Amino acid sequence: MRTIPADIAERFEVGPLVEKRADLSTLDVDSKDVPELLARLRDRHGYRHLSFATATDLFEEGVFVLTYMLHNHEERHSLGVKCRIGRENATMESCHLLWEQMWTYQREMKELFGIDFPGSPRVDESFVLEGWIDIPPMRREFDTREYSERTFPTRPGRSTKDPATHMKEKLYPEAL
Repeated sequence: MRTIPADIAERFEVGPLVEKRADLSTLDVDSKDVPELLARLRDRHGYRHLSFATATDLFEEGVFVLTYMLHNHEERHSLGVKCRIGRENATMESCHLLWEQMWTYQREMKELFGIDFPGSPRVDESFVLEGWIDIPPMRREFDTREYSERTFPTRPGRSTKDPATHMKEKLYPEAL
């Protein structure tokens, strides 16, 4: 059973360490403490590898949950550091100086969720959605169907079939 290291528990207000599996735990922390906590985990506790950073949109609660997944190769353990930030004018301090690849994840979160990371390299450049002018597509209020119908009009000659009926026709034509 893992515990939160004493220097972390004393310095930061962190939620409980939640063991998902023997090799995976998560903990919650205030967003203002994320850069310092990540640096401490990297420099003092062996979590030197940044596996990924991502966001989850909790639309009903009005927040994004940012998750920074770190890995300690010596202990063969991954630790997810999670924080919440408001969806309205979502901004988070950049951690790109801790891991070189962090700016890539931050750029992706800016484009797909609209979360700003001031000072992060190239954060305002298009990443995947070149020329995108709509709301960020990973936000829960983004209406995929409306966007698709507006952007890709129905073409003549195309028809829609019920998938279950279509597969019965294709797989078992003699049964019909």
